[in-house]
Amino acid sequence: MRVPDADLFNPQSIMDSDFSPGGASASASVDPDFGFAFDDSNFSDRTLRIEIMPDLPETKSDGGGCCSIADWARNRKRRREDFKKENDFIVQSEEQILNCNLPYMVDGVTYENQDEEAMAMVEESPSDIGLNSNQIGNGSIYNNDSSKNMDCSKVLRVKTIHISSPILAAKSPFFYKLFSNGMKESEQRHVTLRIHASEETALLDLLSFMYSNTLSTTTPTALLDVLMAADKFEVASCMRYCSRLLRNLPMTCESALLYLDLPSSVLMADAVQPLTDAAKQFLAVRYKDITKFQEEVLNLPLTGIEAVFSSDDLQVASEDAVYDFVLKWARTHYPKLEERRGIFATRLSRVIRFPYMTCRKLKKVLTCIDFDPELASKVVLEALFFKSEMPHRQRALAAEEANATYRRFVERTYKYRPVKVVEFELPRQQCVVYLDLKREECTHLFPAGRVYSQAFHLGGQGFFLSAHCNMDQQSSFHCFGLFLGMQERGSVTFAVDYEFAARSKPTEDYVSKYKGNYTFTGGKAVGYRNLFGIPWTAFMSDDSIYFINGILHLRAELTIRQ
Repeated sequence: MRVPDADLFNPQSIMDSDFSPGGASASASVDPDFGFAFDDSNFSDRTLRIEIMPDLPETKSDGGGCCSIADWARNRKRRREDFKKENDFIVQSEEQILNCNLPYMVDGVTYENQDEEAMAMVEESPSDIGLNSNQIGNGSIYNNDSSKNMDCSKVLRVKTIHISSPILAAKSPFFYKLFSNGMKESEQRHVTLRIHASEETALLDLLSFMYSNTLSTTTPTALLDVLMAADKFEVASCMRYCSRLLRNLPMTCESALLYLDLPSSVLMADAVQPLTDAAKQFLAVRYKDITKFQEEVLNLPLTGIEAVFSSDDLQVASEDAVYDFVLKWARTHYPKLEERRGIFATRLSRVIRFPYMTCRKLKKVLTCIDFDPELASKVVLEALFFKSEMPHRQRALAAEEANATYRRFVERTYKYRPVKVVEFELPRQQCVVYLDLKREECTHLFPAGRVYSQAFHLGGQGFFLSAHCNMDQQSSFHCFGLFLGMQERGSVTFAVDYEFAARSKPTEDYVSKYKGNYTFTGGKAVGYRNLFGIPWTAFMSDDSIYFINGILHLRAELTIRQ
């Protein structure tokens, strides 16, 4: 296969050119199918001898025996922990055995594969060929006590396969370096791989893929096994293929969380990035309304929390609610203060959009012991500076984060809309509240919807604004209404002068619509059913004077009556 503009002496460029079925390069080129040549001596220049060793007693004999993703993950974790204890390294005078977990020299360059599971690579050579510096003398054997699980005497069975070194080298830098390291051993026609029984099926599937660019297996656990084997032998095209098949299978919370952990388990994380992104999207959609799944979300691991709370479409009452929930989760999963501070500093603070929190809650952030004081000051100052920016500048900052993973300045779909509040203590207690609504938000109000603002405070009492689509009582048509309510219920009374205003073309200045005064009691609201004195259709028309660049700008001014 000719690869345009590829450096044929650079295995990485060859690997990067591998075609991934369904991938971006599908329209440009297609890898030839060499399936007919697999394990055929007529088209092979080497023999691959696979020695299959017993698994550890606690490990299932075959990854395909896992009946679910959970079984696969538990089995894999146990194998990873047990194999970490191994240090398989055996050197004999008649063979060179290299452990894929340890650095070794290929063509004078140190090459390292850091996969957790032990898997020895043996390259046979005549006894008269000198071994490398790891040899301890003719006929001697170096056998670490921890290598007993890979004792040669415990070989369960041996498989011999005819292979083509150019095909394997074109697919894998691992094999490219193995077959072209310039040492005498690379000229030998026999290569031995020593693996555990649980890796056998995946390795055979991987070798078949390197010839045919396809897999016969379709179960999630089997595909994951092949994906991990492909990562070990650096077959990026197979990793992308497995990733695509897994994305097309029905996903569950269990599998999504497993996929989120893959980047930390594999060397070539870029190859599984689309699968990771799909898992994040699945969790974000499933837990879009966290009020319905509070206990489930509270039990999610850190990667799940990051996926859910990084979403722009999260439906929550306000960013204050996000802060409270994340804080509760952190205290549950990280009971030690230092650990909790560390996880906020490195991970959790990125999923909270502090600029959309209320000032009252930001004050609590400054005194919260769960945050390092320096971090607390940083996020609060950043939030306050953002709040002080003009709306067009805020939109510009949000646009700059369009492709960012964590978006500090992008507004979510809050149940209670954020407001800007300017407070005055003298000469009278007064506040000016600014509420902006997008045209699409107003569209969704028809025919009888309403949207509430976040709470704001005056004289120690909590108030809110609510925008409505309702019927005009006199003319019997739909119209836009705006109301002012007080949160506190009970015997509290509060006399307030208020004024509603809105920006309008052509001057785009705020124009007063109604003034009034009202003595509030707990839970009461006052306002105007038809703020603009026009039908809903006129208010929402394309030439409406009240939408400026798709935004309705409302202002409410409240003053405590003396």
